[in-house]
Amino acid sequence: MPRRTQQTHPRRHVLALFAALFLTTPALAQDSNDTPTVDTVTMKDGRTVAGPILKETPQMIWIDLGFDVLAVPRTEILDIVRAQSVQAKVTTNELYRTVDASRLPVSTPAELAKRFGEAVIKVSTPSGLGSGYIIHPDGYAITNAHVIQGETRIQATVFEQGSREFTRVTIDDVKIIAVNAHIDLALIKLPQQDARPFHYVYIQDKEDLEVGQEVFAIGNPLGLERTLSSGVIATTQRNFEGLTFVQTTAEINPGNSGGPLFNLKGEVIGTINMGALSADGIGFAIPARYVRDFIRNNEAFAYDRENPNSGYNYLNPPPRRDFSSPSILDDSTAQ
Repeated sequence: MPRRTQQTHPRRHVLALFAALFLTTPALAQDSNDTPTVDTVTMKDGRTVAGPILKETPQMIWIDLGFDVLAVPRTEILDIVRAQSVQAKVTTNELYRTVDASRLPVSTPAELAKRFGEAVIKVSTPSGLGSGYIIHPDGYAITNAHVIQGETRIQATVFEQGSREFTRVTIDDVKIIAVNAHIDLALIKLPQQDARPFHYVYIQDKEDLEVGQEVFAIGNPLGLERTLSSGVIATTQRNFEGLTFVQTTAEINPGNSGGPLFNLKGEVIGTINMGALSADGIGFAIPARYVRDFIRNNEAFAYDRENPNSGYNYLNPPPRRDFSSPSILDDSTAQ
């Protein structure tokens, strides 16, 4: 009678390999100083797997196991601890930071909100409120010019991450450093609390935007603190009054003004400044290149509270009355 050969089911083989890996990863994930040497992924069921993350998308991550590559759905992941060796190079400018995006992994809005949420603030004045984001550990932050326009008493609310939830910290005596109403940007400074550095965001250095690219915003629409909305870039070249804006489908409402628009690598690609009041899913952001230029040249827009025309009060020029060509340009009159 022929002898039946027992075959190993491929799926069982993978599951066995995966289970064995879970049992050994805690020793591989850390060195003697408890410093992660490889990426460590914690699953929702409590098990962990360690190894270099080769690729990420909003739906999946791929982990190098040395002899195989493991694909893990993000829906099964609870947390990711990144190895220090894969941290991207940070470039320090005078008042802001940029990062080498080529070495940053694609992540999810939920994970990035945990990482950069403490850098997003609420900006309040006697006449209203908006949003903003901290760009420097000393407390320098960006918001919209129209959020603070005509005001001198500025208050900021910082949300500090606790063990389970965010704690609201209200900071008074926020200073206006510079205002450029033409591009609707303002630079403010929060006084430090107990000499502690502030959490801050990275501003995109080299513009890399595509139509359909996933983005998300964090802000305080209608006063609803720490609201996250996600969408895509609808166009990178929307023109208004000689300026180019990034148009997004992320929901934008009053109170979002001045908040950051992030890509899925955690970089700020724009500053939210307006939305369509009569339509949904149409919002606009000031591109990062305008933000960087404004910060680098902030002294040209320095705010002086003793001068009402300083920084924030610009009048429109009178309309043109004569639309005919100047006579000097008329060739028929040339001698």
